[in-house]
Amino acid sequence: MERNMGTVDRLVRGVLLAPAAAIAAWAVGIGTPGGAILLVVAGIMLATALVGFCPLYRVFRISTGPTQR
Repeated sequence: MERNMGTVDRLVRGVLLAPAAAIAAWAVGIGTPGGAILLVVAGIMLATALVGFCPLYRVFRISTGPTQR
């Protein structure tokens, strides 16, 4: 599994998006379907930020990481 996420992308996901989705889940209600979906989204954002790999980026052939020559 080759990293396809850059540092800025990982920071945005880990520091901004994952906590925002978790807060939104709490605001909606964690026990509701919408809250559960938001918690899953937060978990996915955090996991992809930690490992530096996004499966959807591979499907769409996107890379925000540094180019390798």
